[in-house]
Amino acid sequence: MLGKTAGGLYWMFRSLERAENTARLIEAGFRIALTRSTNAETEWRSVIATLAAQSAYEASHSGYDSRQVVDFLLRDGANPSSVLSIIKSARDNARMVRTALTTEVWLAVNETWMLFTELLKEPVAETELPSVLATIRQQSGLVRGALHGTMLRNDTYDFCRLGTFIERMDNTARIIDVKYYSLLPSPSFVGSRLDNIQWETILRSVSAHRSFRWAVENDFTAPAIAEFLILDRRMPRSLAFCAEQIVRSLANLVEDCGTQGKGYQMAKTLCAQLMDRDINSIFDEGLHEFVNSVLDSTAQIARQVELDYRFTS
Repeated sequence: MLGKTAGGLYWMFRSLERAENTARLIEAGFRIALTRSTNAETEWRSVIATLAAQSAYEASHSGYDSRQVVDFLLRDGANPSSVLSIIKSARDNARMVRTALTTEVWLAVNETWMLFTELLKEPVAETELPSVLATIRQQSGLVRGALHGTMLRNDTYDFCRLGTFIERMDNTARIIDVKYYSLLPSPSFVGSRLDNIQWETILRSVSAHRSFRWAVENDFTAPAIAEFLILDRRMPRSLAFCAEQIVRSLANLVEDCGTQGKGYQMAKTLCAQLMDRDINSIFDEGLHEFVNSVLDSTAQIARQVELDYRFTS
């Protein structure tokens, strides 16, 4: 496959995953802002920080008013990471690789773009925000469903999946790190009721609140939640699950292409590190330090994959 086509597929699905993740973070921020109004600005600041958009946001906004934050993240054309901007990027990449996609996948992406162009034409009213965020998640699921249901399991499919899980792993790691450390007033709160409230926020940010309750039942503590989000291979947004899927996609590409790039070995190393850990040793090392090492490794894998397959954004 040509590097341009591979890159288009990869970035298309990274963009779609990023749009969905942004919607989940906004939803979690909105929920906290409604239920704990005294902490609303701190929560919105953490949402911006999680998305690594502080510099861009503060360049044109003062304060973290919910209306301004939501508009910046959903529809601001000057923000390259706004949902509208990244859905446009996904659609542009889909059009570039149109011949590599089934009709169903192309239509799902194109219809998503047209829907959001209309839906986000004006600022979203607070009363309409939950339904708009639900639509973003649903449209992302629609594209993903079209991919799963109609595409051959070949290199095209694997580049799409690779983009999805590299983006998802980065997002989950950022949520764990930024939310935990920016929302806690001080380390003395670790293990307290406030600590558990912040971990509940993290669960909702990755739509894992109910699945955690099913999997872990009554152990609603920081170590149990951290273990679920980092090491539980049943949880489709955990770091361990994402690492396994990245390795699987790269292994398939090695088989299809007949060559093994450095990115595959780097991904296997990261996956093995996650498989060999337990949550107590992670807390002993320091959660912040551990998660930052995962973020660094994920970024290095992403850069190496681009070099291995000669594509760019």
